[in-house]
Amino acid sequence: MEFRGVMGGLYRISEWIMRLSVINLLWLVCSIPVFFFAFMGLVSQSPDALKSMLPILAILAPFTLFPATSAMFTVARKWVTGEEDVPLLKTYFRGYKENYLQSMVGGIFFVIIFVVIAVNYFFYLKQGSTLRVLAVLFIAFTVIILISLFNFFSIMVHLHMKIFQILKNSILITIGNPVNSIVLLICNGVIFYICVTKFNFFLVVFFMGSIMATFSFWQFNRSFTKLQIKQQQLEEKEQQKLAEAQEEQELGEVESEKNDIEISLHKKEDSHKE
Repeated sequence: MEFRGVMGGLYRISEWIMRLSVINLLWLVCSIPVFFFAFMGLVSQSPDALKSMLPILAILAPFTLFPATSAMFTVARKWVTGEEDVPLLKTYFRGYKENYLQSMVGGIFFVIIFVVIAVNYFFYLKQGSTLRVLAVLFIAFTVIILISLFNFFSIMVHLHMKIFQILKNSILITIGNPVNSIVLLICNGVIFYICVTKFNFFLVVFFMGSIMATFSFWQFNRSFTKLQIKQQQLEEKEQQKLAEAQEEQELGEVESEKNDIEISLHKKEDSHKE
């Protein structure tokens, strides 16, 4: 039965609320170790409790959080590309299984990069005024890697590539499309801020991850589609140029044949006159 008008709109809204909340809950459940230790660090009365939890989170994230996030992006890809009625549980866990190894390796890579950046940032922050400027540089690196992380998941679930190619392309896309990268960072930052500060973690539990994943893949897919159109237009232009060059070559050959025939006819006429 299909609803129309106001009832149809309300039905569609409730359907999307259900989809987003189910995927977000699956994401949290599959990342329980990471969120558990993060929550323990946040609610602890000790100011250094969260810092003490960071090594544990860094170890656990590649094996739990990253595969769960890749599965969430798998479902988001289906939604963005028009497959809205896919079975949620089946699609999620299929994405979890298929992308587990690549997401784990990518998670290890990104965790190492973030650790290196953090160590260098705090090191240069404690130095003199001259070297302290370098700390700002590592903040810029953090922003680039953070945006690359979103592109990493989008590329992994959308294209068949080796892990090194996915990592390389995620960074190249981030640097090569600064406007889209800034929009992606700002919008996801706003979503994160609203979910964490305004609704007492209600949106974190039911909507934050799925909304960010859906928006991130939508942004990536929009840029990727534009890139494909430009590439197709360039290929068409190249084919047109090749066709024109081939036509010119064929015309040149015809002209040269005509000239050869005319020369031979003139030679025959001269021979008859003699």
